[in-house]
Amino acid sequence: MNILLWIAQLLLSSSLLWSVYMKLIYPSDQLAVMWPWTASNPMLVKVTAVVDLLAAIGLILPALLRIQPKLTIYAAYGVVALMIAACIFHILRGEGSLIGINIFFMALALFIAWGRSTKAPIR
Repeated sequence: MNILLWIAQLLLSSSLLWSVYMKLIYPSDQLAVMWPWTASNPMLVKVTAVVDLLAAIGLILPALLRIQPKLTIYAAYGVVALMIAACIFHILRGEGSLIGINIFFMALALFIAWGRSTKAPIR
């Protein structure tokens, strides 16, 4: 179970880091082609990049370093909240067909939170 949790943590963290890279490095016009919402929300792009970065760090470092490993659980719940907000945002914009990845990441984060809090706590 511990190996599955680490795989989930690395997958989710690397996906979030990829998102940070895309949001901070790509020009806004190229980003808008992939993610239409970015064209009308440039500040939200930067804010979500910072939140994604903090979540990616929180999913890995506390567990890896064994310093306050409960922070990994809190980071996972933070990702759940972020994905719920993203789903609502996309539905309100009429982009409901795009929330599949958000739901997948939310499920992955719930698995991490559940697993790290009950099945395979980090010691």
